[in-house]
Amino acid sequence: MATPEERIAELGLELPEVARPVAAYVPAVRSGDHVHTSGQLPFEGGRLAATGKVGAEVDPDQAKGLAALCALNAIAAVKAEVGELSRIRRVVKVVGFVASDPAFTGQPQVINGASELLGEVFGDLGAHARSAVGVAVLPLDAPVEVEMTVEVD
Repeated sequence: MATPEERIAELGLELPEVARPVAAYVPAVRSGDHVHTSGQLPFEGGRLAATGKVGAEVDPDQAKGLAALCALNAIAAVKAEVGELSRIRRVVKVVGFVASDPAFTGQPQVINGASELLGEVFGDLGAHARSAVGVAVLPLDAPVEVEMTVEVD
């Protein structure tokens, strides 16, 4: 069975450097057998991949890809905290925020980008509880933000 790192490579992805916080917090914290990530923005190469509101400046399909990028950044934050992704016993909870045009109601489909990536990387261990929340604005005018909690050994 492939490791999560191998599955990431098979998907043609690379774990990025952990994004530097934009305020007074750390990217991830381990407490007992859980790691909680801070909200991860869709940073790619140290820059936001897109800005704006979903349903206005950002297409929902593009936003779904950005949510996957947020999840990849969250995975990188967890790896930095625990060393090897094979230490993850399961993804417990994902919370996704979507900066939405007032008429946009497809937040669950956008955050599916994160959920689907976690399923591809972790298989059944990636099945999780989840919230997908529409908000007026996110830091730096990001379209999406994702945080997650994982159980580790």
